[in-house]
Amino acid sequence: MKSNIKYKKTKLSTTTKIALYKTMLKPRLIEEKMLILLRQGKISKWFSGIGQEAISVGVTMAMQAEEYILPMHRNLGVFTTREIPLYRLFSQWQGKANGFTKGRDRSFHFGTQEFNIVGMISHLGPQFGVADGIALASKLKNKNQVTAVFTGEGGTSEGDIHEALNVASVWQLPVLFCIENNGYGLSTPTKEQYNCENLADRALGYGMESHIIDGNNILEVYTKISEITESIRKKPRPVLIEFKTFRMRGHEEASGTKYVPQDLMDQWAEKDPIENYRLHLLTEGVLTEKEDAIFKAEIKAEIDTHLDKTNAEEVIVSTESNELNDVYKDFEYQNIEESSNTNELRLIDAIHEGLKQSMEKHDDLVIMGQDIAEYGGVFKITDGFVEAFGKDRVRNTPICESAIIETAMGLSIAGIKSIVELQFSDFVTSGFNPVVNYLAKSHYRWNQNADVVLRMPCGAGVAAGPFHSQTNEAWFTKTPGLKVVYPAFPKDAKGLLATAINDPNPVLFFEHKALYRSIRQEVPTDYFTIPFGKAATLKQGTDITIIAYGQAVHWALNTLEKHKDISADVIDLRSLQPLDTETIYASTKKTGRVIILQEDSLFGGIASDISALIMENCFESLDAPVKRVASLETPIPFINHLEDQYLARDKFEDELLALLAY
Repeated sequence: MKSNIKYKKTKLSTTTKIALYKTMLKPRLIEEKMLILLRQGKISKWFSGIGQEAISVGVTMAMQAEEYILPMHRNLGVFTTREIPLYRLFSQWQGKANGFTKGRDRSFHFGTQEFNIVGMISHLGPQFGVADGIALASKLKNKNQVTAVFTGEGGTSEGDIHEALNVASVWQLPVLFCIENNGYGLSTPTKEQYNCENLADRALGYGMESHIIDGNNILEVYTKISEITESIRKKPRPVLIEFKTFRMRGHEEASGTKYVPQDLMDQWAEKDPIENYRLHLLTEGVLTEKEDAIFKAEIKAEIDTHLDKTNAEEVIVSTESNELNDVYKDFEYQNIEESSNTNELRLIDAIHEGLKQSMEKHDDLVIMGQDIAEYGGVFKITDGFVEAFGKDRVRNTPICESAIIETAMGLSIAGIKSIVELQFSDFVTSGFNPVVNYLAKSHYRWNQNADVVLRMPCGAGVAAGPFHSQTNEAWFTKTPGLKVVYPAFPKDAKGLLATAINDPNPVLFFEHKALYRSIRQEVPTDYFTIPFGKAATLKQGTDITIIAYGQAVHWALNTLEKHKDISADVIDLRSLQPLDTETIYASTKKTGRVIILQEDSLFGGIASDISALIMENCFESLDAPVKRVASLETPIPFINHLEDQYLARDKFEDELLALLAY
């Protein structure tokens, strides 16, 4: 038999040619074994890469061991080429302890710093943005390294992909973007996915180099990718590769392939990358049938040995405390006392000063956001930062919240802290997926923290309407893995921001726009920290407990100024996640009455959870029902008198007096 793939002559050594064959053969034989185990119910799901091994293997062999690769469902060859012990992969697929996710995620939804691999999440698109971040770190550290990232042709329809390609081009990041065009996104053919001849053609719109490669030809994949990666190391830039290939099995095994015309299956079966390369090596005299049989026997023996080890492994056992403790990376808070020297600062000035001092303390800390460089941000908080720290560390971004948040995640994977300024907290919706599904879950899933602070200018009181005035903290306080901070005073803002940047976990730092220039306070001039999870008791009394945060704290204080006869504990939460329940419960047990004031609308807000916690833990101490006071159940209107009607500010006084009279 002759090969159905035409292989060009290369200068590759016999050793390399044989290595390419053996390295492709290994994932194929593993897959064949896994398909048997799937039918036996010994693994739960399988996404087959049969027919696409040349891409995973060729790209990985062209990369250097210390360079990161971000694979997808069908890239088993990436993991085996990086020589991850098979029993660890098998344990991962069986949800056992020797895997990489402690039974918390499946298949290839994991990463490993040991092997410089960052696995996927099911949302697909974020992989490209995370690759941007890892590549940015390489560029900032002058490592001359390439980051390779994979997706399928279906994934390219996602907006995250577009954003990441655009950022990589604008910033000239050394990323190898690999699209495995295998004909179908689950059952949807390419003609229903995009309306251009080649996906590589899209690169022109990004000002990016691109190449089309026969993804079933291992020699073409390996030699061309070797040339391209070497070129990128010398001249950092993004390159888009479209690999033409085919998926010989279903999207996952349960899907089947009935939707694929049989003649198309037959056509691609003749282009099998392993069988054709085997025939080529036999024809060239590089491989003998005896050697081939030996290779297969050795790999099968290795598979069986490692499967036996995995099968002998006990079922994974955990405890509630183990699970809870792994949601966040350990953070040893270091209390840095405030100095006696102070200046009177507005909230906005305190944030500016805190950011600047943290940029000085952490000499590789990067801040990214729209218009934050020369312009200084729309609120001028980063004014002068470019002159102080340079454009590598103070980075204007395109309008692409998802890609920038994903870039921040990539920086964290590469060991660099970052801050992302959302121009308005409302705009985080454009990057919601990476916040709640990538940043929040990575440490729990595979022990990779997201050392990222998202700065969130928020809130009403500035007549900015429904898209610039929301206070949307409740979207995030209910997401395990995120920390949420919401200061009401300049001093707290500066100290808590320093802690947020020191904390290796993802922190959403809410900054109320209406307080930026309206609140002044004496603030220590030097760098200092304030711990999370410690509320501030602003007033002490015996009649009632008032709990609030952000702008609502000032509404409460202003109301008490009008009623000096009311003896109240006023608790400024400051930190919403973690929450200082100790202070809340102690005050409740002292006063017997609690009113919770929030700017957000009522249903589903954090006041509801605090009320429930008090009812569950302090019920016998209460002399009246816990009262929640919040804004209307409508979007925030624009014009002043409608905004005033919307806000909880003016109804608080009546509710406070009514509760005291209960």
